[in-house]
Amino acid sequence: MRVIVTGGGTGGHIYPAMAIAKALQERLNDIRVLYVGTRSGMEAKLIPENGLEFRGISGQGMPRQLSAEILKAAGTNVRALWETKRILKEFSPDLVVGTGGYVSGPVVLTAAFFGIPTVLHEQNAFPGKTNKILARMVKCILLTFSESEKYFRVKDKLKVVGLPVREEIGKIDRKAGAKAFGLDPGKRTILVTGGSRGALSINQALTGLLPKLAEYPDVQLIWATGTATHDTVLHELETRNINWQREQWRILAYVEHMPEALACSDLCICRAGASTLAEISAAGKTGILIPYPYAAENHQEYNARAFENKGAACVILDKELNAEILWDNVQKVLLNSFKLEEMAARAREVFAPGALDRIINLCLQNAWR
Repeated sequence: MRVIVTGGGTGGHIYPAMAIAKALQERLNDIRVLYVGTRSGMEAKLIPENGLEFRGISGQGMPRQLSAEILKAAGTNVRALWETKRILKEFSPDLVVGTGGYVSGPVVLTAAFFGIPTVLHEQNAFPGKTNKILARMVKCILLTFSESEKYFRVKDKLKVVGLPVREEIGKIDRKAGAKAFGLDPGKRTILVTGGSRGALSINQALTGLLPKLAEYPDVQLIWATGTATHDTVLHELETRNINWQREQWRILAYVEHMPEALACSDLCICRAGASTLAEISAAGKTGILIPYPYAAENHQEYNARAFENKGAACVILDKELNAEILWDNVQKVLLNSFKLEEMAARAREVFAPGALDRIINLCLQNAWR
């Protein structure tokens, strides 16, 4: 069996695609998986580093406003169609799986045109433009959120499957998680992260919140400031004479052991990317979600609202975020045991476990045999 997997531009598209590719390899002995992405995207480096076969094509997102760049992008994407045609002819796949991003467009479109079975996976509650355009042409559309069903007209192709997460998420006990950070498993713990490079608004709000949090020595903190902003955050804390080197606080540039961090945490303050939310759900953690305001088509707010509507999280819009509002929400949740436990239970119910198995089964059902 031969399968092409494609998706790129952001980790939100790449990591699910990579999980699908690896799971197919693990489940089937007689299989060859090829990952097709853009030559200039982060997938061009990430995929080979993870041991998967990679082929690069041209590709460029279409500008949202009329400009000369539209012609350039259109030319690049037409070239990508011809490059994809050549790859399909050489590789002769039994199935093409797309997870979104503009690279999915030419690959899935060309495969569908030539009658090759195609499957899409949509990560967000509000579908991306590429997947909405491709929906009529593919055999099956796999959804992470049930909330995204209403944005597709082809109801008979839709399957709600969830989103794959790292195998360790939700399987590490609290004591082991706390030990990894030198923390007390018996104390309530807040986990704060704005992504690998950090989130300025979250960091600023938390900096203002720390003096209040210092009054609660029984509340622990793991704060990933982001690699790009760590030194700036520490300098600001020292300027404000905030003692950040406390026994119960861990202020880091980056959390290398996220499964352990989730295991020992009670409340997560974070953005609302689909992968992040899938991990929160798998770990069964209450969230205070601050959607990234510049995400394509504001999809992070749709993701966050899906959790909020199920009673699994609180939502603070980035433009409204400050230390006072954040502290109010922390107190309402973290210092109320009943509410904290109820929201955590609701979070666990947002996505059913076993997403990757469901995805792989549907991929195999839709492939040529």
